[in-house]
Amino acid sequence: MSNPGRVARRVSDSRSDHRPGTPATGRQDEEANMATATTARPEVAGTGKQRTTGVLLAGGIAAGPVFAVSVTAQVLTRDGFDLSRQPLSLLALGEHGWIQIATFVMTGLLALAGAAGMRRVLPPGQPGALWLPRLVAVFGLGLIVGGVLVADPSMGWPAGAPQGPAETMSWHAVGHGVGAMLAFCSLTVGCLVFARREARLGRPGAAVLSVAGAAVVVLVMAWPHQDSISVRMALGSAVLFGWLSVVCARLLAVTSR
Repeated sequence: MSNPGRVARRVSDSRSDHRPGTPATGRQDEEANMATATTARPEVAGTGKQRTTGVLLAGGIAAGPVFAVSVTAQVLTRDGFDLSRQPLSLLALGEHGWIQIATFVMTGLLALAGAAGMRRVLPPGQPGALWLPRLVAVFGLGLIVGGVLVADPSMGWPAGAPQGPAETMSWHAVGHGVGAMLAFCSLTVGCLVFARREARLGRPGAAVLSVAGAAVVVLVMAWPHQDSISVRMALGSAVLFGWLSVVCARLLAVTSR
């Protein structure tokens, strides 16, 4: 005959070991699932970082097309604007000047995004890994400064402005000039830094093209004929923006492999 106390203890132990409706292997399955989830987390984190890097580089790619589409549309639609005499910077003046201001600021932010993407994708210690993102970032900052600080009315734009250069420069016009100088100089040097990187990595074709881009910018900006400065500045901008888009696209292709 069984002892009632022993029976009660057995029932209690059974209840503590096996919960109603839960198989004996449930705890093992749960632990296995937790281990699998923990193992997968680094992979998910890596994928997320790669996706973020891709988005940042895509911003650098988009900077050039956004600038080109905006200024082309404005040159063609704003009555009285003459690119052969008036620099693109003057589009920031007048009734619809906010469009060009927004264009400068937006493309500057996109360039900063591209610089951040470069910093993520270029391995430390490789040629250009330190200075290339910094120079592209300075380019973006120069664009933003050039957008926030507008040039003075001149060269007949907007209507009623002096037909030649402004007699005196305002503080914001000086700031605009500094921003433009930073943008042009930094990315021109960036072309040379990237060329050195490509040459050291055994890609002479890309190195030659990058040096050629820098040479074109220096040539068109240093040309002594002042009457064509507005066209030459537009050409230099096109070369630099195009270079930035190509480099960001090249680096994006590397991250997608």
